[in-house]
Amino acid sequence: MGTAIRVLLVDDHAIVRQGYRRLIEMHDDIAVVAEAEDARSGYQAYKDAAPDVVVVDISMPGRGGIDLVRQIRQRDSAARVLIFTMHASATYAQQAFRAGARGYVTKSSPPDILVSAIRSVYAGRPALCAEINYIVATSRLCDDASPVDELSPREFEILRMILEAKSTEEIAKAFNLSPKTVANYHYEIKSKLGVRSDIELVYLCMRQGLVAPVVAPGPV
Repeated sequence: MGTAIRVLLVDDHAIVRQGYRRLIEMHDDIAVVAEAEDARSGYQAYKDAAPDVVVVDISMPGRGGIDLVRQIRQRDSAARVLIFTMHASATYAQQAFRAGARGYVTKSSPPDILVSAIRSVYAGRPALCAEINYIVATSRLCDDASPVDELSPREFEILRMILEAKSTEEIAKAFNLSPKTVANYHYEIKSKLGVRSDIELVYLCMRQGLVAPVVAPGPV
């Protein structure tokens, strides 16, 4: 047998990473060589471990997985990155591939799909789980273009943090930017999406399925 595929896992939940490591290492042809809990440590781990495939979650503290994909691909245009996330969304998938990801698998997929996707991405083939493949295909058939698709991966990640109610200062620190630059991004995002206020921004993103509507609790 040849050398095992060397994998870096980037996910902010240690227990989740442990479960995926056990799943992956049940297969002799794949080995987890490093783990990281956020984009910053994930990028450092990529530089240190030089893995064959990076498996990245999208939602993490600070900068998210899509911006990490962008950063890794800027460093190494041949990097093989697989998104592994709970977000079953055509918009998230499109932004991930635009940033340079080569695969997208949802966490609700059967366990063997992740392993198969790692092998496909390593071999240079794109990998989509059945769930996201259906969602993307349906979106294209219905010509269901989203204005959010016009955002760059960096703008999309900043939008994600705005929707998480992060302050300008928190976003600036996460991306190593000045607060003024973040404010400029914020303005440009609203301009591209055709909204004038953050309230309109949130409602638009709710309609696009990027924000879950708030449900009032029932009587106790």
